Amino acid sequence: MEGDVEEISLSTTTDKVTLEKNLEQEGRKIGHFMDRITEPLLRSRELKYRKTPTDNNSTSDDDMAEKLSDNNHPRSLSEEELEVKGKWMKELSQMVQKEWKNSTWWEKYGIDWSIIGLAMCSLPAGLLCLGSHSSILWVLGIIILGLANSVLTMKGSHMASHRALCASPTLGRFWATFFMEVCSFLPVPVGDQGHVKLHHGHTNIIGLGDSSIWKAPRLSCGIYMFVAPLVLPILTIVVGLQSLKDLPYLQALQSLSCISLGLFCHLQLFIQVSGLGIWSALGCMFLSRTLLSIPFIHVNIFQHIGLPMFSSSQRPLRLQLMTHCVLNLPRNFLLDWTFGHAIISCHIEHHLFPHLSDHMCLKVKPLVSKFVQSRNLPYQEDTYVSRLQLFLTRYKEFMVLAPPITQLAELR
Repeated sequence: MEGDVEEISLSTTTDKVTLEKNLEQEGRKIGHFMDRITEPLLRSRELKYRKTPTDNNSTSDDDMAEKLSDNNHPRSLSEEELEVKGKWMKELSQMVQKEWKNSTWWEKYGIDWSIIGLAMCSLPAGLLCLGSHSSILWVLGIIILGLANSVLTMKGSHMASHRALCASPTLGRFWATFFMEVCSFLPVPVGDQGHVKLHHGHTNIIGLGDSSIWKAPRLSCGIYMFVAPLVLPILTIVVGLQSLKDLPYLQALQSLSCISLGLFCHLQLFIQVSGLGIWSALGCMFLSRTLLSIPFIHVNIFQHIGLPMFSSSQRPLRLQLMTHCVLNLPRNFLLDWTFGHAIISCHIEHHLFPHLSDHMCLKVKPLVSKFVQSRNLPYQEDTYVSRLQLFLTRYKEFMVLAPPITQLAELR
């Protein structure tokens, strides 16, 4: 009897061990199965923001970026503090929206269109100066065309990429095609994806919108800062044409047609109006388009690189992210006029509200700066010369070495 009891107990123990092993194996199978199901879902959710919708305007992009920022901030702060800081962006947005509603069409769009219109009207004068036998007039023609080109390809293209030139979505797409493809030779989907979606949606987030597109680690400081920018007009065409292979066939064909039309018309203006030969026309076109390429590269790296960088899993709230990772340069008549306030003196305002026009960014700047500083957040500003000296002395650290990930707590 005792032997039977021991045998039953042993068998019971053995069955229990076997059952536990079987349950463990089944649990692993279920776990692997769930991983295979959830992994693509999580990946698609993570990459959802990178897709380029064709009909969405920059306002919806801003909302999407804000949602992503709020869902991925570090949870080290208390829930009450996070809730309070999460409402700051909404509060500021309401103030800016009120300012927008109280502004006239002239303030919203007219002033910027007058600058673009003046640049277009100056083109005939510049082309006629190029046809003159006077070297002084020839240099003046290059300067006039260079300034006009900067307004169209930098200010115009930048505002058009954010659909900030008009209220109509249909006209917004038209102006984006005109300024980005016909004038700047860059496909609209490429600008939307690289600039609007990634750079604005993930400013200074390593691996996404970290401004690494501007880095060239193999170049020395002097070459990068003062020589390499001169090839930007050629590089833009090469990158634009190369990116066509990643677009749908019909969209690529449309962009190629617009870019080809822009190049042909630009060249014909030099040939027909200025009376230049084909090679002289190509040379003058190159010179005029490189006139402000050096400061253009400078301001693009000055305003983000060297500022705090965050990982995608430890990003702060949107308002905190933009105030820590964006810098304003002081007002400069030449650069503000050719590049636009949103790129120079109102870059923080532009990153917070990318759908605003250049002049509206300037108009809400006092409101934004006062609000940000009242919440003990940084409102970063520095001079062009100061940033240039900083990059010349710390070029390797900023432009060659990988940036360290910043914890927001370190900045307090």
